[in-house]
This record gives sequence, C-alpha cells and structure tokens, in this order.
Amino acid sequence: MNQETVAVPNFTVRLSPTPQGARLARLLATGQLRAWGLPLDRAPQIVAELAANAATHGRVPGRGFRLTLYVVADTLRIEVTDTCGDRLPHPRHPAADGESGRGLLLVAALADRWGVAQGPHPRKTVWAEVRL
Repeated sequence: MNQETVAVPNFTVRLSPTPQGARLARLLATGQLRAWGLPLDRAPQIVAELAANAATHGRVPGRGFRLTLYVVADTLRIEVTDTCGDRLPHPRHPAADGESGRGLLLVAALADRWGVAQGPHPRKTVWAEVRL
C-alpha cells in the first residue's frame, strides 16, 4: 500500500509575554500568511487579540507564549499557548465606555470557531479557526 504524505503548512514561534511580543506575533503572522498567499482580512486581528491576552492575562514571569499557525484543507488554525492554565479566558461584556475587555468578543466575531484547550499542565491554548 502506498500512502502519500501531505505537508501541512505550519509556523510556530515563541515570544515574550510583553506588549512587544504581542505586536511581533501579529507582524510575524501577517508575514507568514502573505508568504502562504492567504487572505489577510481576519487572521491578523485574531492573532493580535489572542497574543495580547497571552501577554496580559496569561503572563507568568520568565515564561513566554507560543504562536502556532497551520492550514488543514480550507481552514487556518491559530493557536496561542501560554503557561497560565489556571486562568481560562471567557468573553466579558465591558461597559460601553470601557477601554478594554473586548478581545474575545472580537475573536468570536471574526473567527468561524474558537475555544480553549487545557494542558499539559500548566499550559492552556486558546485557538481560533478561519475558513479560507
């Protein structure tokens, strides 16, 4: 039996849990998506929100976060993994005049699906999928 191995386009990078690390995540993701010839309409904003959450709410001193992008069939999957697995994200409904707290609401609006996977301890991965 002859089985073909299909390569899955993928990209992974570890970044510092800082505002600069979150910004770099968006810039690197945008560059990678361009290199793959994929649309840039929703994915960079999703990466920006998930990376900002990892740098803000998932920050553990001395530990970075990981950004992973991969494409399977017609779906781009974005994963941001941090080492603060005891604090699971959930969308909030901030005050109308609030300046923060809308990140996951934006992710939910932009992504076709999103969720959280725990483990291995102490990690959690927040993921989002975008149909291409």
